This record gives sequence, C-alpha cells and structure tokens, in this order.
Amino acid sequence: MPEPAAAPVAPGTASAGAPDRGRVRVEVFLVLALSLGASAVYAVVSLVATWTRGPLREATATLNASRSDRPYLDLTYQLLANATALVPVVLALALLGWSVGGGVRSAARSLGFDLRAPGRDVLRGVGLAALIGIPGLGLYLAGRALGVTADVVPAALDTYWWTVPVLLLAAVKNAVLEEVVVVGWLLRRLQDLRWGPVAAIAVSALLRGSYHLYQGIGPFVGNVVMGVVFALVYRRTGRVMPLVVAHFLIDAVAFVGYAAVRPLL
Repeated sequence: MPEPAAAPVAPGTASAGAPDRGRVRVEVFLVLALSLGASAVYAVVSLVATWTRGPLREATATLNASRSDRPYLDLTYQLLANATALVPVVLALALLGWSVGGGVRSAARSLGFDLRAPGRDVLRGVGLAALIGIPGLGLYLAGRALGVTADVVPAALDTYWWTVPVLLLAAVKNAVLEEVVVVGWLLRRLQDLRWGPVAAIAVSALLRGSYHLYQGIGPFVGNVVMGVVFALVYRRTGRVMPLVVAHFLIDAVAFVGYAAVRPLL
C-alpha cells in the first residue's frame, strides 16, 4: 500500500498537527546524538587534543583514509561506513513523517528532498557551490597562513579502480546527511519548538561549524558561514535538494581533484 501523501510545510511554519514539543525535544536529542551532534563533540575533543600537543599548523586532518591494506576489504569498509552514516537521515525522516501523518517519502517531500524540480535544483546548486566553494578555499588558505588550521588531506585512499566512485559516494553521503539533517529536518523541528528564525539558523550554522573543528578554526568559520547561507536559501525556497547538489559538488571537486593531483605532489 503506498504511503499517504503529506502536504508540504512552508519554511518558517511549524509542522501540521502541532506536535508534542516534549517528544520533539527527545527526537532532536536522539537524532543528533546518533549523528552530527556526536561528531561535533568528538571534533571539539580532537581540536583540544591537537592544540595541547603542539601548533595547529603542524597537525593533519585526513578525510577518506584507507581502512585496510587489502583492496577489497578496504572497499567493503568504505561502503559500510558510507551506508551506515545515512541511517540517521532515514531515522529523522521517519520520525518527521510519523508526526505529520505520513512516512519517509512524504517527510522527504515536505523538506524538498525529492526530484520534483531537477533542473532548478541543479542550477541553484551549481550557483551555491561557486558562491561557497571559492571563498571557502580562501578561508582555508588564510587559516593555514595564520597557523589556526590543520593541513587538510581530502583523500588518502590508495589508487584502485573503485577509488573515484567511492570518493563520489562519500561526497553524496556528506551532502545528504548534513543538508537533510542539519538544515531541512533541524530547522523544521526547531520551528515546531517555537524557535525564532534567527536562533534556529544560528544553531544550525554553529552545529555545522562545530563538527568541522577537528580541521581547525578556518574550516569552522567557513562552515558557519556556509550554514547561514544554506539555511537562508532553504527558508526562501523550501527545498533542501539544491543544498545537497551544492554540497556534493564542493566535496566531489575537493575529494576527486585532490586524489588526481596527489601523485604529482
């Protein structure tokens, strides 16, 4: 039996049916504790550990590292890590869907996480990627020059036939997890808790910055700015898909581009 369709909820308004705010608070705690909230705590601890060990400029933050020296075992680990990281997205959508009388599909649709406007979403995503990506690189370089940003290695996988597909999959995972949970779902739930738009956007942006703190202060600032811009775009459009496209493009260029030039460095 198909899921009943739930009417989309406009950005800036609470979900239909006035959900119980106590239950929503528990939902927010659990989803974030199982996903990016936990990542933020680990990132803060990692930053403190790095700072107390020596200068931040001498630290290295490695993304997409190999997990085994055996190629197919490494591939298995990479696929499992990317797949399990998306479970909180399904959980968040399921909880949201149940509260508005639908399911995962209807919740995703209410957040604009669907394929109803692919052309417009891609165009907006490309524009956002250019708007955020280029200044973000500048902030990273400035942070490195000031000694407050670690040396970020976007990809450290060995070169196999599956390296590029896995890096692209990691970019998809990051985009879906962060934009659906930190922007679409979190802003909706904070609206249900009667938070004002300024406070909700600030929390969303600071959360995004905090789980990047293991990379240093430059990436923290850049991601907070990215969080504000993305939240404003979501509130204006009511669609999270352009943010997913933009985030995917930024990460894909960083991951695959670095992997391509790494042998030359």
